[in-house]
Amino acid sequence: MQLYNSATHQKEEFIPHEPGKVSMYTCGPTVYHFAHIGNLRTYMMEDVLEKYLRYAGYDVTRVMNITDVGHLSSDADEGEDKMLKGARREKKTVMEIAKFYTDAFFADCEKLNIKTPDIVQPATGCIDEYIHLIETLMEKGYAYEAGGNIYFDTSRLEKYYIFNDFKEEDLDVGVREGVEADGNKRNKADFVLWFTKSKFDDQELKWPSPWGVGYPGWHIECSGISMKYLGDTLDIHCGGIDNAFPHHTNEIAQSEAYIGHPWCKYWVHVLHLNTTGGKMSKSKGEFLTVSLLEEKGYDPMVYRFFCLQSHYRKSLVFSWENMDNATIAYNKLITRIAALNPDSGEAVDETAYESLREGFVKALDNDLNTSLAVTAIYDVLKAKVNDATKLALLSNFDTVLSVGLLDHAAALREKQAAERAAAEEAKRAAAEAEAAAAAADPFVAEILAAIEARKAAKKAKNFAEADRIRDELAAKGVTLTDTAQGTTYTIN
Repeated sequence: MQLYNSATHQKEEFIPHEPGKVSMYTCGPTVYHFAHIGNLRTYMMEDVLEKYLRYAGYDVTRVMNITDVGHLSSDADEGEDKMLKGARREKKTVMEIAKFYTDAFFADCEKLNIKTPDIVQPATGCIDEYIHLIETLMEKGYAYEAGGNIYFDTSRLEKYYIFNDFKEEDLDVGVREGVEADGNKRNKADFVLWFTKSKFDDQELKWPSPWGVGYPGWHIECSGISMKYLGDTLDIHCGGIDNAFPHHTNEIAQSEAYIGHPWCKYWVHVLHLNTTGGKMSKSKGEFLTVSLLEEKGYDPMVYRFFCLQSHYRKSLVFSWENMDNATIAYNKLITRIAALNPDSGEAVDETAYESLREGFVKALDNDLNTSLAVTAIYDVLKAKVNDATKLALLSNFDTVLSVGLLDHAAALREKQAAERAAAEEAKRAAAEAEAAAAAADPFVAEILAAIEARKAAKKAKNFAEADRIRDELAAKGVTLTDTAQGTTYTIN
């Protein structure tokens, strides 16, 4: 398996620290509001990666944090806490906000078939771990106290930014619009490990620490949680591309300073979902959530299918037109699958099965190319193999892609069967009604007999006789109308 490693800027063969086992960490949501579908694209692609690793035979342990404290309105450690901002907006406590939006996040994940990670840890549950980390960093000379806060000293590092090369002046957070530089910092790129009450007197969540009552910075949370559950070596760290700097950059700095050796082998970043107006966010334009998709009549599985048709390292443009096109494509795909016979009693062609599965595996081994993996679905449907083999392959593929192929196909078959039964019942009821009408009215009986005679004539390709019968009825004031369901009549 080849994965693109953001830290080395190239595809690399995936080789975990321990054979057969994978430790995987993914940055979770800051639960101050609903997740928009751009956020969820990242979690969806991380979900595919985890499921494919399991599919490939690895024993995966995946950990995700829930940020319920410490994430400020600027990622550069400035502004107010996002959780406090959400609490003020809704006139609730921070913990009430955290509980509500955590539940909402996992409800959205369930709708999108995103598996819940093995371990989900709210940031507020690991305060002791953060304090221990910070104490060790101070003992090693990597952190300092200034203005009541504890900062990481980036000047102690040989290389601070590893995902791309930046000039030192470009790392000055003071140049960002609406962000003031922190005068307590020794260096432009230094970041906060622990805030005290000297800076945020209105902070709702506070804990005692060796440096005063306060709360942890956003970046220290992921290092502390990851190390608590996965140890001091990590195979894969995932997240959105917007987390590469400063969040993941700071995670690497503090983690490797603490443990004294390389920390994470592979960094996997998912690119943005954009609207036609630019990067999607909660603060501008229409707030695009899973619930809004449903309100507009879109199945969440269509959104997942839409995302899988693009590579995770490519920006994807969302529009309602694109969702309409994805809906058409998805429905056509499900219709084709529903036409396969699940009760054929045929044996799976093992040779064909392995040959077709190879294309699916090859696609995902190539840096998780979900677009080609979706193409592998169509290759199966076009293949000259029996239905049992096709259905077995589609079930196999969907353990990774999770777009509800067989479930939706089964639901469509049930719907079609119900529609056929309803049509047959309507036909039977109409026949009974006609019989009753014929019994009560000799003229109706004559019309029905003529219609049957005309039907027999058309079947025998005696169209002259069929026309004669139609004209004879017309002369008697009866108009015939041919439909897909049969011939009806109207007495003028």
